[in-house]
Amino acid sequence: MPAASPNSLFGMGNPLLDISAVVDKDFLEKYGLKPNDQILAEDKHKALFEEIVKNFQVEYHAGGATQNSIKIAQWMIQEPHKVSTFFGCIGEDRFGEILKQKAEEAHVDAHYYEQTEEPTGTCAACITGDNRSLVANLAAANCYKKDKHLDLEKNWSLVEKAKVYYIAGFFLTVSLESILKVAKHAAENNKLFTMNLSAPFISQFFRDALMEVIPYVDVLFGNETEAAMFSKEQHFETEDIEEIAKKTQALPKVNMKRQRVVVFTQGKDATIMTRGGDKVEMFPVLKIDHKDIVDTIGAGDAFVGGFLSELVQDKDLEDCVKAGHYAANVIIRQAGCTFPDKPDFH
Repeated sequence: MPAASPNSLFGMGNPLLDISAVVDKDFLEKYGLKPNDQILAEDKHKALFEEIVKNFQVEYHAGGATQNSIKIAQWMIQEPHKVSTFFGCIGEDRFGEILKQKAEEAHVDAHYYEQTEEPTGTCAACITGDNRSLVANLAAANCYKKDKHLDLEKNWSLVEKAKVYYIAGFFLTVSLESILKVAKHAAENNKLFTMNLSAPFISQFFRDALMEVIPYVDVLFGNETEAAMFSKEQHFETEDIEEIAKKTQALPKVNMKRQRVVVFTQGKDATIMTRGGDKVEMFPVLKIDHKDIVDTIGAGDAFVGGFLSELVQDKDLEDCVKAGHYAANVIIRQAGCTFPDKPDFH
């Protein structure tokens, strides 16, 4: 079995510094947050970032959905280092330096586009019980420029080296043209392009951008709430997750050499996967005692990271799902999207 080679997995997304803290219901209500949600910060949330740092005990972690998944894939693979490449935009500031250091510690080959107009993006993870409400202030992450970074020969050559690509749907709000350039390269060279629905608001408010990319997607990830919103916006007229998976799988596709695979997670319920035809496969998640769950931050990203770690090593899809379940199970036992030194998978 070929081991993964350096730069064979490529991710591009919004690098954010996660600021996580256990908060109370009043804090959520004050800023109009739902206990389990993901939103982009608006003006009314500006004070939230200062208040959370001032009034609660916070932890900092390198985050952003794509970067989390890429980091976890690297952790699952262990050796060689730098199997995972990551592109995204940061500011030239203290948080940016922390992100660079965290990427290095995770053995990810991060190539950030650094600019001075906007500070490094942050994501407040407001934890109540085992729910988490995420408020992302993209700031610098929003400033990624195709012509200033992706198109540069030294960077594009890293894209060409990869054989599996992963971009979370969140990046649709930043640079559709960068996503399409990578997606087209993957399709033309029969490489695997994978994507995530990421959050209900993506299917809802960035539907047109999403539907420009979907024809290039070989593996699509999502959870049950994202699948439901996607179904609604696509007028599938069903709330049955298996039906949604089948209809999504059957959407038009550019590279016909590969069947599209759709993978929907459902928290503690079975993960479902379809790769065409009438068959929907179910994979029960690993059992965990409720008291062992610290928080669910990064569980979805971890699932994808585990999945990608096997995919990039040409493993069967069943093995990919198993690795995804394993990684998610590890992450929910830890605070934030963090993990022990070494995986204990296999």
